[in-house]
Amino acid sequence: MKLRAGVVGLGKQALEDHIPGLRSSDGAELVAICDENPEIVREHQYQLRVNGYTDFREMFRAEQLDMVVVTVPHHIGRTVIETAAEHRVHVLKEKPFATSMSEARELAKRCEESGIQLMVTLQRRFNPIYTSFTQLADQIGTPFVVDAQYALFIDDPSEGWRGLTAKAGGGCVIDMGYHLIDMILWYFGLPDRVLADISVGARPDREYDAEDTALIHFGYDSGLYGSLLLSRFIGPKTERIRLVGSKGMVHLERGRIQRLTNGGDVIESLSREQAWPSAATCQIDYFCRVIEGLRPNTSGPKENLAHMSFIAACYESAKTHVYINPKEML
Repeated sequence: MKLRAGVVGLGKQALEDHIPGLRSSDGAELVAICDENPEIVREHQYQLRVNGYTDFREMFRAEQLDMVVVTVPHHIGRTVIETAAEHRVHVLKEKPFATSMSEARELAKRCEESGIQLMVTLQRRFNPIYTSFTQLADQIGTPFVVDAQYALFIDDPSEGWRGLTAKAGGGCVIDMGYHLIDMILWYFGLPDRVLADISVGARPDREYDAEDTALIHFGYDSGLYGSLLLSRFIGPKTERIRLVGSKGMVHLERGRIQRLTNGGDVIESLSREQAWPSAATCQIDYFCRVIEGLRPNTSGPKENLAHMSFIAACYESAKTHVYINPKEML
């Protein structure tokens, strides 16, 4: 029996990743969709042959759902999760987990009390390019520095709800940066110190308060340290992590990972083409197994409190201009 799934929020992420992922899934079937825009709902409910709603509360009342994929603006996420918890519906939530540390704690408590599984969508964890990182990192001696960047160009960072901290929780750090922060925590653990500078000055002719660019330095008591550049205003689109060790380097970018000498010669390389919808399907199938008790929830509320503490430390450091220990924010 497949789990009955709904989707709340029919933006690009839902239409390009999650809905194709659900349609290819062995563990779940899409039975209902919801978006506040009735035209989008009409268009896709007939195309997908599922029930359509413009009110997620009504969808939860009317449908016997086992799980829901939530891809809504950040400030709406909390209410959707709380409503799902009331109806004992498991949640696959598009990042971020929450808009603040206090909200994250409250949502973690709510999920635990209602007995639902919540998993944050971190597709890179289901892509073999990214899962190969640790294996290659073991072959470069003692790692000592990390150089990471995730940047893309958006002409107007003030546009829509993403330009407003009150709605988005912040800018590039909490939004697109969530993926790279996840990889840093996945590969190296939560740092012992974080120092961040952020900018809202890419477009002086526009009004917005969610950062367009951030430069984050982070370090561990083990001696490993690194920097992370995040931006919604630096093109072309770039996503990479480079780990330098005493006997070589690992260079990871979207679709490819390489192990190199310290001089930059390639020793081995692994690439994967057109993998994204496949990663979305893997993630959904994995979540179905989590719900059935067959797999551990590696991206649940407890784990994402660490992500939120890293983000909170960045914003605190940007205000105070001093190093912050994210572990003290947990």
